[in-house]
Amino acid sequence: MTALLQVRGLRVDYGTGRRAHPAVRGVDFDIDAGEIVAVVGESGSGKSTIAHALMRLLPVEAHIRGGEIRFDGVELRTASVGALRRLRGRRIGFVPQDPSNSLNPLMRVGEQIAESLRRHRGLSKADAAARAIEIIAEVGVPDAARRAGQYPHELSGGLRQRILIGIAWACEPDLVIADEPTSALDATVQRHVLDRMQALAAAHGTAVLLVTHDLAVAADRADRIVVVHNGEIVESGRSRDVLAAPQHDYTRRLVAAAPGLHSGRLQPSVGVATRTAPAGEPPLLDVRGLGKTYGTGARGVAAVEAVEFSVPRGSTFALVGESGSGKSTTARMVARIIESDTGTVAFDGRDITGLRGSELRQLRRRIQVVYQNPFGSLDPRMSVAGLIAEPLRAFGADRVQTRATVRELLAQVRLAPEMLTRRPAQLSGGQRQRVAIARALALRPELVVLDEPVSALDVSVQEQVLQLLVDLQAEHGLTYLFISHDLGVIRQISDRVAVMRDGRILEQGALEQIFQQPTHDYTRELIGSIPARACPDDAERAA
Repeated sequence: MTALLQVRGLRVDYGTGRRAHPAVRGVDFDIDAGEIVAVVGESGSGKSTIAHALMRLLPVEAHIRGGEIRFDGVELRTASVGALRRLRGRRIGFVPQDPSNSLNPLMRVGEQIAESLRRHRGLSKADAAARAIEIIAEVGVPDAARRAGQYPHELSGGLRQRILIGIAWACEPDLVIADEPTSALDATVQRHVLDRMQALAAAHGTAVLLVTHDLAVAADRADRIVVVHNGEIVESGRSRDVLAAPQHDYTRRLVAAAPGLHSGRLQPSVGVATRTAPAGEPPLLDVRGLGKTYGTGARGVAAVEAVEFSVPRGSTFALVGESGSGKSTTARMVARIIESDTGTVAFDGRDITGLRGSELRQLRRRIQVVYQNPFGSLDPRMSVAGLIAEPLRAFGADRVQTRATVRELLAQVRLAPEMLTRRPAQLSGGQRQRVAIARALALRPELVVLDEPVSALDVSVQEQVLQLLVDLQAEHGLTYLFISHDLGVIRQISDRVAVMRDGRILEQGALEQIFQQPTHDYTRELIGSIPARACPDDAERAA
């Protein structure tokens, strides 16, 4: 039987002439009807370029230099614009990676789904609107009728991603090309969306090309895996076979780095000196009855309610939960970025809730924050040296001292000296996050609040940054408040965990206690949503 999609010798270059850079170097693969194929690899491997080339949606600087792309017998590489428009949406759905730039900001999200239904399936305006609400509910958006009437900026990143998935699947296409469709989603929502994807594939024979850097997702969901490195396919085969016994060194490195595939607390690297807090010392951070409400009266929404926890000096305390659970709001109140409405935050035995003016400014030396998106939190006009030096200069460090400290910090976060003159746009995601960490450590803080610090990074880079955080904590006696929706990451770095939902802490305890003996149904659901181990055990292999 002929495959639904056949790709032969696909080559894509960025730039022209002497400046041409090969991004995809002659890849071959097939996808059968109803099959889920995962294309995995790190940023820059070429996997997203492959997805965009199949849709003929490459940026202007990219050019298909050779090969064939056949969809159900139609050569997409040479198809007319009109033919492509008839295929896109109706027979080929596409889920782009970035929901912030992929939805029309001037249209309500329900109308954006309805538009596809009217254009490709001929539904009336009323029928398309009703079906759009059903689709929004199917992809896991609560209160679908109300959400359909909202604009993209009124939705969280995870909700916007689900709307994009709804648009791609609205017309029940033969093939869906999904470029990192769940990278912005929480574990339970991710499972819901991937369940929906598999249900579509089974019910309608929809084939799926799943582009992802998450090997745990690929292991759980794909029939076959295609591993891409430097624009080439280095390994492919059944998911179980590739991940149970990877043949290529690059695949082995990816499998070893994937937090969803392996458990265990990371330990300081060999040779890193470890500082430990004296036994019996009171907690560095103690939070009691913390609360925050947005809005007033009947329209007020309680973002955080009666949150309480304490963090011993030199340890890592994790707040875990879905988007909207209140974990980031809690972290910002602890760091005094936003004001709390109720409760107290005691830092090193002192209530800091009411600090103002110079006292609050001095607190910044002792509590620093690393944000989720380093590209958005770093001034694009400044060099790496300037970014790291800025907090030092703000607190009066002289030029000689600043220069020496910047170089020392750069070495501590494992970046080469030549990085000092670069700007954020010239760095990879992992390099930018290391700069953000160095900047946060410049004032020698005691508490570092880490708000989803690795969620946007590839698995191998993610592992490197987490190991760096563990080493820095051991070396400097740092205390971390770690915010994440990824329990695979939480498992690698945390000492204690608190599970949040709807602004409240449902349960908290030592890491192993939460993972092995959860007491709340929601915690069990979160743990059950972690993609399973990819590698079968010995009994399975024998079978």
